[in-house]
Amino acid sequence: MKRAQKVKFIKEREEKPANTVLPKNDLQKEFIEALRSKPFVCGIGCAGTGKTYIAGMMAAQALLRGDVTTIVLTRPNVPTGKTLGSFPGSVEEKLAPWLAPITNVLKRAIGPKDFECRLGKSILVQPLETIRGQSFENAFVIVDEAQNLSIEEIKALTTRVGDNTTMAFTGDETQSDVKHGTDLTRFLKMCERSNIDVPVIRFGLDDIVRSELCAAMVRMFWLNDI
Repeated sequence: MKRAQKVKFIKEREEKPANTVLPKNDLQKEFIEALRSKPFVCGIGCAGTGKTYIAGMMAAQALLRGDVTTIVLTRPNVPTGKTLGSFPGSVEEKLAPWLAPITNVLKRAIGPKDFECRLGKSILVQPLETIRGQSFENAFVIVDEAQNLSIEEIKALTTRVGDNTTMAFTGDETQSDVKHGTDLTRFLKMCERSNIDVPVIRFGLDDIVRSELCAAMVRMFWLNDI
């Protein structure tokens, strides 16, 4: 294949929507089924287990089928390492670096052009600071990096869920970047004590599907308690 043809093929493949999600293991299947049937679901566990990918694909499917009218994306604005300071631009532009993992999934699911057309309309980027007081109706809400949420932010988010809405928390309790630790564990224990049905799908080391190298690295850091 000539270089020009190869470039064209790759570009067409990247732009072609691919919103079908097939589970690679039993826990992924359980996560998919929970997202289809429950209003609030938590996908918790190791990096590379497909949590964010599945949540994004399920949200895209729901939007394209007309099951919901809006996808809402949010996450804590907590850097993993040193911050580069404030980002310029609109709300979408400011949050773009933080939400890249999930927006990349949506672009793959519905196509980059369709994603850009829907951004700000049926796909909303929502800063946590503006969540309180809102009500999400007919929506699929994805909260990525949920391990960095404070209990106050979790309260503000979970009390926004309206009719015909699915809220998905994804994260890894072992990768909290906040000094107070993770309030996500505390919240899930509260739900359990209050008999609130919140499916929690916990992915482990054996559920990593990203790559063999990713699995080896996660195991190494886990064994060394880092």
